[in-house]
Amino acid sequence: MPLLQIEHMTHYFGGLRAVHDYNLTIEPGEIRGLIGPNGAGKSTIFNLITGVYTPSEGKITFQGKNIVGLPPHKTAAMGLGRTFQNLRLWRHMSVLDHVKMAQYSQLTYGLVGAFFNTRNRTHQEQKNTEKALGLLDVVGIRYLADQSVTNLPYGIQRRVEIARALAINPKLLLLDEPTAGMNPEELLDLMKTIRKVHKEFGLTILLIEHRMKFIMELCERIQTLDFGEIIAEGTPKEIQNNPRVIEAYLGKEVEA
Repeated sequence: MPLLQIEHMTHYFGGLRAVHDYNLTIEPGEIRGLIGPNGAGKSTIFNLITGVYTPSEGKITFQGKNIVGLPPHKTAAMGLGRTFQNLRLWRHMSVLDHVKMAQYSQLTYGLVGAFFNTRNRTHQEQKNTEKALGLLDVVGIRYLADQSVTNLPYGIQRRVEIARALAINPKLLLLDEPTAGMNPEELLDLMKTIRKVHKEFGLTILLIEHRMKFIMELCERIQTLDFGEIIAEGTPKEIQNNPRVIEAYLGKEVEA
């Protein structure tokens, strides 16, 4: 059974069609890519998958269950983790607290534990901290745990966001332009981190990216979107050599 299956998904914003007849099947353990020009509808697709928007038409099945109409907190609880194109971090919260905060929905000590500082609360909070530190270790920034994200470079903030997404124990991780704002060295480091996360957690990953080196080296299969429609799907080599993709998006990259 596919982990995620999208069938004939279409979405309108008022009279504007943003996504048209979109289909996707992802098997467990895959790393898949989604590319296309700015405004092609890529982030809209992530928002439709995670419940930020409800599709005008079509079906989305995750782990065999129809998730159309479920709000983001419920899709997250089912195992859909994501990052955003524009960073959504609390500017004056520490790196560690960002990751701990993402796990609070999993804590079970309730109001009694919160008010009376029970042994159960102490134990759960300790486990929460240990897990958060472990995730910061995975993405290579444990040494920054006590730092406020306001003081950190953009590339490091991206890693905070990835660690926070991992904190909900996702089955599918959606990464929306994870290398935005990164220099070439940071890009290569993040590529290693994503491979590590994929291997250690057995994650399935779907990512949107404009940096062609990044997506071509990481992904097994890639879809190309233009004006809300799929114009090509295949292996990185097939995508690089596809005339429609070159015309729509890859022309300058291929010439370089």
